Amino acid sequence: MSIPKITPEITPSVEELEAQERRLVLRQFTFDDAWALGTLLVELARERQAPVAIDIRRAGQQLFHAALPGSTPDNDAWIDRKRRVVERYGSSSYLVGTRFRAKGTTFEESSRLDPDTYAAHGGSFPITVEGAGVIGAVTVSGLPQLQDHRLVVEALEQFMAAS
Repeated sequence: MSIPKITPEITPSVEELEAQERRLVLRQFTFDDAWALGTLLVELARERQAPVAIDIRRAGQQLFHAALPGSTPDNDAWIDRKRRVVERYGSSSYLVGTRFRAKGTTFEESSRLDPDTYAAHGGSFPITVEGAGVIGAVTVSGLPQLQDHRLVVEALEQFMAAS
């Protein structure tokens, strides 16, 4: 009997993650856009039976939240911690963590921020609007961090293609 070889997921580089952020800039982001993006994320997560919580905020206001089967209150705490990283750094929570790792350290060791308040783990992505900059964040929690990040990026790509 042959044991299947499992290939680990390739971690994106800082440059790849920065390119995602440059590419995923919206013309606008309204309340209706938050609903459309949030429901798209719910559909994608349901197709995969992903046990996630989803959160979208603009200027500190929660515009969308959903908790799917299998998610827990801990996912909401992770959402808050990852979102705070986006709000502070203006970059995705995964990119921030990757930048620290690229320097041979970790966010927890070197950021000087409380890990109970901030988490540079994948899943929160800045909502960036042309001419305005980062105005909010879309966050997913419940999967391994790279999968959380990829789910958000996939949804933003689909959302932009449909706009």
